[in-house]
Amino acid sequence: MPDSLSERKIVSCIHHIRGCSVMLDSDLAALYEVETRVLNQAVKRNIGRFPSDFMFQLTADEMKLLISQSVTSRWGGTRKLPYAFTENGVAMLSSVLSSEKAITVNIQIMRMFTRIREMLLSHADLKRKIEQMEKRYDQQFKEVFDAIKWLLKAEETPRRKIGFRHTEDKK
Repeated sequence: MPDSLSERKIVSCIHHIRGCSVMLDSDLAALYEVETRVLNQAVKRNIGRFPSDFMFQLTADEMKLLISQSVTSRWGGTRKLPYAFTENGVAMLSSVLSSEKAITVNIQIMRMFTRIREMLLSHADLKRKIEQMEKRYDQQFKEVFDAIKWLLKAEETPRRKIGFRHTEDKK
């Protein structure tokens, strides 16, 4: 994998919006090394290939939330709300953008989506196995199971926002 397209770079472009993992048009355009307007024009010329479960446009509220979660805004100055592409939408982009770069990048993105899905499944599988063991060994290892559950739960709880907060916001 080229240095310019690391796994970390791809993962940083994956966002969780409307209950699914998506990538924004501007991030995809940067990965494909094309302008965002060029990517969107290609999509609009082939809009039949992008139903709502493949691509959707963010609302103003979703955009504000996304910007507030980012340390630095990469979207300053955009006049239009960005499009978000689901895993299927990203896969469809390779047929719309028929360059060698698009194909290579798409393969790497699809591998990353697959890895993320496998990690989530293994996490759920691990939780299920622990619950089964807890039923089997009951009180013998209660403290151990409580500690493991606490660790698993710690990953699920949202983190506290970092930065200055006005005293009224703290209430």
